[in-house]
Amino acid sequence: MRPDVLPAAAEKATVVREMFDRIAPDYDRMNGLMTAGFDRGWRRAVIREAAIGPESVLVDVACGTGDIGLLAADAGARVIALDFSAPMLDIAADRGLDGRLSRADALSLPVADGCADAVTCGFALRNFVSIPPFIAEAARILKPGGRIVLLEVAQPSNPLVRFCHGIYFNRVVPLLGALLAEKQAYTYLPNSVVYLPTTEELLDMLAEAGFEDGRAQRFGSGGIQVVSGRSRS
Repeated sequence: MRPDVLPAAAEKATVVREMFDRIAPDYDRMNGLMTAGFDRGWRRAVIREAAIGPESVLVDVACGTGDIGLLAADAGARVIALDFSAPMLDIAADRGLDGRLSRADALSLPVADGCADAVTCGFALRNFVSIPPFIAEAARILKPGGRIVLLEVAQPSNPLVRFCHGIYFNRVVPLLGALLAEKQAYTYLPNSVVYLPTTEELLDMLAEAGFEDGRAQRFGSGGIQVVSGRSRS
């Protein structure tokens, strides 16, 4: 890890927002390239875990260019897509994501209490200034029995896979970013995992916020996790 590429705590929100504003035009292309297209399957797993259907209300926090929201809309859900980057939201709108798209802070969601059937968040927790306040906000806006589903990177448990994953994530990804997008952003992104709690700590955070039935699923040889919980009925 390189702490020199991580912003100071007081500057993090501004630095990260400006970074995503800059890389928005390349974001989808880089995601597909870095994951060899497997990211689409991981997002479909999020939709399954969210257990949404026609007329469900899904709030996708840090929605980026709208991948999860578009899948939810295809399943018949009404989507509220939120992000702090206006260029990301513009791309989501251009891709045909209907419903409510709003620029918003994940730690203070502009959504009414108890209105959502599911809250999702994909690959964004480590970009938040603090994770527990976001989880508390998710608990606030969910209906009883609603689900929170978090898609994030993880550390593979197998030592050899973990070593190979580290080489790719920490060396190849920044190189691809430097060649095809922006070096600074794609150096920050691998190093930002230092902000991410362990899977067990994430599950503990969910439990402390009142979520039940917390569980984690692994994908991508253990390098990707889907962590979820259910709001108390």
